[in-house]
Amino acid sequence: MQRLLKFGHSMGAIGLMGALACLLVLDHLAPPPTDLKSFALIRGAMAEITRWVMLPSLILTLIPGLLAIGVTPAFHNAGWVWAKAASGILVFAGGLHAIGPLQDLGTQSAEALAGRIDVATLSAGIAPNEAMTMWILLAVSTANVVLAIWRGRILR
Repeated sequence: MQRLLKFGHSMGAIGLMGALACLLVLDHLAPPPTDLKSFALIRGAMAEITRWVMLPSLILTLIPGLLAIGVTPAFHNAGWVWAKAASGILVFAGGLHAIGPLQDLGTQSAEALAGRIDVATLSAGIAPNEAMTMWILLAVSTANVVLAIWRGRILR
């Protein structure tokens, strides 16, 4: 059971960090909303990455990680485990905070492309510091990996 939980947790972390890296690249390449066709394409891709990769990866990282804490007695009193659990919950909450606006903007850009909403409203849908949020999530996720690898030497 412990190996299965570790595998799920690791695969989720890989997917999450990969999704964040892809989102950062697409965010950097995204044209302004005035180039509606390209904007809608990029924002639609970003929304799909959040739906099909990022959200499942968040769940696959958090649930097995918390279950592993519950079923592994050695983890109950380990400081590094509780640091990982706290930062993992923060990544989960931050990820959910980032996913909503990304999915909304993907939907809104498709609506604008279809002529159902005004293009001018798209600029307001871009979350302030969107890329910074993704960088922070990526940094905290990296710190979680560091804790997992060098756990005994960092926090006892």
